[in-house]
Amino acid sequence: MAYLGIDIGGTKVAFRVETDTGSVDETTFSWAARRSAAQDFAPLASQVGKLPVSPHAVGVAMPATVGADGRITAWPNRPEWTGLDLGASLRELFPDAALAWADDGDLGALAEARASDCDNLLYIGVGTGIGGGLVLRGEPCPGLGRGSFEIGHLIVELDGALCVCGRNGCLQAIASGPATLGRAALLRGADVSFDELRQAWCDGQSWAVAALDRTSRALAAAVAGVAELLHPERVLIGGGFAAGIPDLVGSVSGCVAELARPGQPPSPVEPATLGGLSSLRGAVSLARLIASDHPADAGNPVTGWRTT
Repeated sequence: MAYLGIDIGGTKVAFRVETDTGSVDETTFSWAARRSAAQDFAPLASQVGKLPVSPHAVGVAMPATVGADGRITAWPNRPEWTGLDLGASLRELFPDAALAWADDGDLGALAEARASDCDNLLYIGVGTGIGGGLVLRGEPCPGLGRGSFEIGHLIVELDGALCVCGRNGCLQAIASGPATLGRAALLRGADVSFDELRQAWCDGQSWAVAALDRTSRALAAAVAGVAELLHPERVLIGGGFAAGIPDLVGSVSGCVAELARPGQPPSPVEPATLGGLSSLRGAVSLARLIASDHPADAGNPVTGWRTT
């Protein structure tokens, strides 16, 4: 059987097909400029038509907030999708496959926990936005049907930058890739590309160091807050932006150590095992999970919202 994972992000979409024979096929495409959800689904459908096999089960990682009825209730990075019946739209692409979707951060955490063999783990993915998830005793927290672990919207600065969600001081508004690049541009006095930021950071240029230091401190504040309440054994940081900045994780780890209370050892902070692929691998894990609940000779395909 073939299992398809799809990671739908704010700027790109990644596909990963795994089969029982061990073959793997991956591909990625970038979104065009923001447009309607119907127009966005056109390249999705085109990519589905190019798949090397027909998947038995499909797992989808989504950054949007999806209601119990399968409709998107909010997606600040692509607000044109608000109100879209995600379940029906995906079913049109995969009429015969078992199908499920879940928050990309929750799936990323689940994949990282399994890859790290750690049942109590906090994962933060830093990219176009900030997602993440918490796994406690091997299960995603807060649990099935109780929403996702929205660490990107944890408030870490009461008077901080305005977030796309409408509040001030969310972690995403301060530490995401676009937020960091925007801050770097202000400090430099000129636009900054990702490659320029990375090189300037490696060269120790003050504007880059200052921009990324604030990112590190914001991430550390979020880690420290979660650790005080839920005590994960490990903290992993991944996502495309974080994976591309050398030793950003080390910088966050240092900031976490500075925030530790007397008598309380700081949480160990390490790079994510799967790098920027956590959510995609988690989507494949979701596909395999629903396939186990839906044998190949079963009748109606599964459709639903799942977090495990």
